[in-house]
Amino acid sequence: MTVLELFIVAVGLSMDAFAVSVCKGLAMNDSTLRKAGIVGLWFGAFQAFMPLLGFFLGSRFESYICNYDHWIAFILLALIGINMIRESLTKGDECDVNSGSLKFSDMFPMAVATSIDALAVGITFAVLRVNILPAVGFIGIITFSLSVIGVKAGCIFGTKYKSKAELAGGIILVLIGLKILLEHLGLLG
Repeated sequence: MTVLELFIVAVGLSMDAFAVSVCKGLAMNDSTLRKAGIVGLWFGAFQAFMPLLGFFLGSRFESYICNYDHWIAFILLALIGINMIRESLTKGDECDVNSGSLKFSDMFPMAVATSIDALAVGITFAVLRVNILPAVGFIGIITFSLSVIGVKAGCIFGTKYKSKAELAGGIILVLIGLKILLEHLGLLG
């Protein structure tokens, strides 16, 4: 996986965290850089940890799935992407974050919920034999950065761009999955 492909995957994965960060920023009375940084750390850390966990799980079963790894990568990325696209097209305001609280009890469930798809991507990384430590570091940094931006944007713009971000993230993941499949089938150089 090239650096550009990894960057695109990282951006696609971070769109859920970005969308929740926008909602979090909307709920905050004042979004200081410190508060935005705390949100970014929560989401960035979980987005980095979950693919690492998925990688180790996928590595344990690699010998059983090596003949089908490109299909698994395609299916996982396509399912995650399609779900993000579906969520982006759902009508209504989906900002469930009704407080600007940064307490553990508020942030932990949101960090886990926004990073579940990264677990599946970690399994994909295992079957593609991606160098995992730089990859998860990159994903964490991208997610941290976009989450900080999301909090600030939420404070300024509200939820105007939330669904567009989720739609873009979903399309990106589906296209990356399709590229992996087409390369393994020999249809794309």
